[in-house]
Amino acid sequence: MIVSIHEVDDPRLEAYRDVRERDLVGRDGLFVAEGRVVLEKLIAAHPERLVSVLVASHRVESLADILAGLPSGTPVYSAAQAAMDQVVGFPIHRGILALGRRPEVNAQDLLARLPSGALVVGLIGIANHDNMGGILRNAAAFGVDALLLDDSCCDPLYRKAIRVSVGAAVTLPIARAGTAEALVEALAASQFEIVALSPAGVVDLDSLAPGPRTAILFGAEGPGLPASILARVRSVRINMAGGFDSLNVATTSGIVLHRVRRRPASDRRRRSSPRPGSRRTPLPW
Repeated sequence: MIVSIHEVDDPRLEAYRDVRERDLVGRDGLFVAEGRVVLEKLIAAHPERLVSVLVASHRVESLADILAGLPSGTPVYSAAQAAMDQVVGFPIHRGILALGRRPEVNAQDLLARLPSGALVVGLIGIANHDNMGGILRNAAAFGVDALLLDDSCCDPLYRKAIRVSVGAAVTLPIARAGTAEALVEALAASQFEIVALSPAGVVDLDSLAPGPRTAILFGAEGPGLPASILARVRSVRINMAGGFDSLNVATTSGIVLHRVRRRPASDRRRRSSPRPGSRRTPLPW
């Protein structure tokens, strides 16, 4: 359903107007995604979430195979590049934007639907969108089943976080869990073994032998995880050269998730290998 737009003040483009300013004030239950890769992943994972797509006219033909996956009736607005830049408020070099509905996910319901050998990432105080996007990208790469965020984390569906995550932000199951304490309580109630990353961690990462149902907590660079959280869970450190005590949190998540995924298959209770003839039910956001 390609709709050619010829006027920059066309009311159908209102939701795309002044994107950067809207990024800051919110969009009443909607989000904006940017770029071909992100659009492709969003259509493949959750096409029902898409409200509309805005594409520079010179990109429409090259996107035909991706746009064919949209639900019937989803409008695709096509505008000249200059007009699109004017509407958006800056040069949108990728020439592709999509408007989606934010999912409403309850943390307890999400945890209850996870498989017995689930791996969950808990984020506390992650306020930088680059770090958020990097962690989400790593989580998708290493097969994390879900992510819980405390209330002090930044928005995982902020446009920059989505872009840095290479689309993982719109495909992974993510839920807010309230305070840091509430997040840990929710994981404990769902029988997760909880480990937390800290430069002063008691256990060396190389010695970590996580159980089949594991949650890994990451905190912000600088303050790290709250002392009250570290006092009640097993803390893990990454050994580094003398005189250097911390890594970027996104880098840390990649190292840790790769290490956890190397544990023996028997410890995972075959979480990623369904019985012959069975199908694993996809989880909602």
